[in-house]
Amino acid sequence: DVIGAINLFCVDDVALGAEQESVGQALADVATIGLLQERAVRERELLSEQLQAALNSRVLIEQAKGVLAARAGIEIEQAFTAMRSHARRRGRTLSSVAAAVIDGSIRTAALRVG
Repeated sequence: DVIGAINLFCVDDVALGAEQESVGQALADVATIGLLQERAVRERELLSEQLQAALNSRVLIEQAKGVLAARAGIEIEQAFTAMRSHARRRGRTLSSVAAAVIDGSIRTAALRVG
């Protein structure tokens, strides 16, 4: 992979010797390490955010399953199936349906439970 490029400039019109080229390469190597470390940190942060969002969504869905099961007098798996079916029919995410079940903005009858 190409990470970037570095240009070396001189005030005088002279060719760079092996020592200057070596110093230039060392600078390029250090810059590359810094860029790669920053990229790795960014990727870890993104993964962490994605995992946290997935966990939050899962917790919301689990809570809604319990709420719906209690309200409708059905099993947890039936509650999940009803929410999932409703989400698919309406083109909504399961998380948004779960939030609506919890806050009461979706009535049990609308979910076609049972």
